[in-house]
Amino acid sequence: MRVIIAAAGTAGHINPGIAIANKIINEDKNSKIIFIGTNRGLENDLVPKAGYELKTINAYGLSKKITIDNFKKMIKTIKGIGEAKKIIKEFKPDIVIGMGGYICGAVMIAAKKAKVPRILHESNAFPGKAVKMLIKNVDKVLVGFEDAKQRLGNLDKVVVTGNPSKIKKIIYTQADKKIELTKLKLDTEKPVVLIFGGSQGAQKINNAVLEIIKNSKNKTYQIIWAPGPKQYDEVKESLIKENINIQNINGVKIEPYIYDMEKIINLADVVVARSGALTITEIAIVGKPAIFIPLPNVSENHQEYNAKVLENKNAAKIIHNEELNGKILNKQIEELIQDKEKLIKMGNNANAIATENVEDKIYNEIKKVIE
Repeated sequence: MRVIIAAAGTAGHINPGIAIANKIINEDKNSKIIFIGTNRGLENDLVPKAGYELKTINAYGLSKKITIDNFKKMIKTIKGIGEAKKIIKEFKPDIVIGMGGYICGAVMIAAKKAKVPRILHESNAFPGKAVKMLIKNVDKVLVGFEDAKQRLGNLDKVVVTGNPSKIKKIIYTQADKKIELTKLKLDTEKPVVLIFGGSQGAQKINNAVLEIIKNSKNKTYQIIWAPGPKQYDEVKESLIKENINIQNINGVKIEPYIYDMEKIINLADVVVARSGALTITEIAIVGKPAIFIPLPNVSENHQEYNAKVLENKNAAKIIHNEELNGKILNKQIEELIQDKEKLIKMGNNANAIATENVEDKIYNEIKKVIE
C-alpha cells in the first residue's frame, strides 16, 4: 500500500496521522508512506522522529478579512496545489489521507485531480472548516466523536472510528509508580498534576501556573508542567526574576515539551490542559480526571465542544480562558485532589467514552476505499 498523509501545524493533527501510519506499517510492512506538510509546523520535528519522510508545500489558513497578507497566503496556497500534485504524480499513492486543517485543501484538491482515493479524518467534536469544505470531494470522512457525525448530517460516507493515538493505558502498581516518580525526583506520596497547553503552549495557562509556583501554592500536590518549546525560555526568565531555578523547584518538574507523554499521563492523578481533540482522546484512553481550559477564538469554538464531551459525563471540569488565574486554578486542583473517590469516578467516566480498536477501524475503512 502506498499512502500519503497530509498533516501540518500542531501535534493534534500530526500525531494521529503518525498513529495511522504506524498501523498501516504494522499490518503491511511493505507499505510506503510519506507525509505532506509545510516547512513551518511541528511536522518538521515529529514526522522525521517517527521515521517517516516529510515533503513540504505552501499552504496557509485563510481568514475572511481582505488584507494584503491574506491575499499573499491565498496565492501561495494555490501554488501549493501544484506542488502537491507534483508529489502525488511522483509517489503514485493508492490513497491520500488528510488529518484536517489548512494543509488538506491543497492536498485533497490535487488528489482529486489525480483521481486518487481520498479520506479525511476529523478529530474534533465540532467539524472544522476544511472538512466541511471538502466533504463532497472525498470518498469517506472518519470522525472521532458521534457528535461530529451528527453535525455533518449523518451522511453515509461519515464513519465514527474514534481518534487514533499513540497513547495506551498503563496500569502502574504502587511500587512501579514510586519508582517512576523517584526517577523524576518527585515525592512518591503527593498527587501529581500534569499541566500542558498543547504543542504550541498556552500563555494564559502558563501565567496561571507561574502564579501558583511563585507563591508556593502547590503544597498539597506536585506539578509536571510543559509550557511549550516557544515559551519555555520566557517561563525560565520569569522564574529567575523571583530567584527560582527552573531545574530545581521543590515539587515541580518543568520540561519544554513532553515526548514520553504515555508514561507521564499515566502517572498523573489530574490533567490540566487545553481541550484539543487529541487531548480529549488521550485522557479518555488513560482514564484521568481533567480540568480543561478551552482555547477561545478557534474555529466554531470547537475546543469547548470537545471539553463538554467529558464534562457532560462528569469526567472533567471546565474553566473558561477569561476566568483563569492562579488562584482559581489552584482552588479547582485542590478541590479535586482532596476527594480521592471522586477522582476515581471521574477517571472511570472518562475511560468509558474511549473508543476501542480505533486503528483497526480506520485501517478497515482505508482498505474499503482503496478496493
